[in-house]
Amino acid sequence: MAHGGDTPPGPFPLPVRGEPGARLDPARRRPGRYCYLFDVDEELAGDLDLRMRLVARPLATARVEEISAGEFDLIPLLAQLRGGLGLLLVDGVVALDVQVGDRTASELVGAGDLLAPWTSAADVVLLASETFSRALVRTRVAVLDQAFAERIRPWPQILHALLRRAVRRTMELNVHRAATCHPRADARIALLLWHLAERWGVVVADGILVPLPLTHRLIGQLVGAERPSVSHALARLASAGLVTREPDGLVLHGTAAHHIACLVDRDERSARA
Repeated sequence: MAHGGDTPPGPFPLPVRGEPGARLDPARRRPGRYCYLFDVDEELAGDLDLRMRLVARPLATARVEEISAGEFDLIPLLAQLRGGLGLLLVDGVVALDVQVGDRTASELVGAGDLLAPWTSAADVVLLASETFSRALVRTRVAVLDQAFAERIRPWPQILHALLRRAVRRTMELNVHRAATCHPRADARIALLLWHLAERWGVVVADGILVPLPLTHRLIGQLVGAERPSVSHALARLASAGLVTREPDGLVLHGTAAHHIACLVDRDERSARA
């Protein structure tokens, strides 16, 4: 079981009150607790044999911060890293919104994803942007700080597992970009939902449920469309029997190939007309 105390199960340093990044807005965060990461993320130990797991488990600990649903400031959490590896999402879903000018694009990150500082003082920034963070549900993040990196040094397999997470996130972003390049908003939304279903989808009686609190505004930021266009596109998908909204989220009916075929067929009929 995960360690439940407010202090680490060993002589590990705690953030000091008053230091940068030692505290986050109390309205958005509950006091953090240390936990054994292998207990909440078994994949991190996937490349270790049983003996190495037993030795590494007491040292592969990190402070876990709990964030309530809503907007929160990611910077104080990143400041706690002090040169560490990053923030590992233990559970929950976070929307990262990047604003350039008057346009905003979003990315969803969830359990297993690693977030790290993306700029440094030496970076040359020619295109100004702002980043905002919203927890869509209650979310927990583990702070993999410099002390954590030192403790796991004897087991590079853990670092390799984290590196694979970073590569996976890059590839998922590439799929996201390709899926949202279609000129039609309804096609972009359908393809995005199938992409999200690969990770978060739940099989239900009449399709696959995507149990995420996806507002029309958020969907628009995920696919590059205005909110009215999203509403019209979802109505078209519903009338075609492809996507319906349930209390727990959006349900996809049929298969991804079926959706693509229906949308392409509709485009061809429109072109002939």
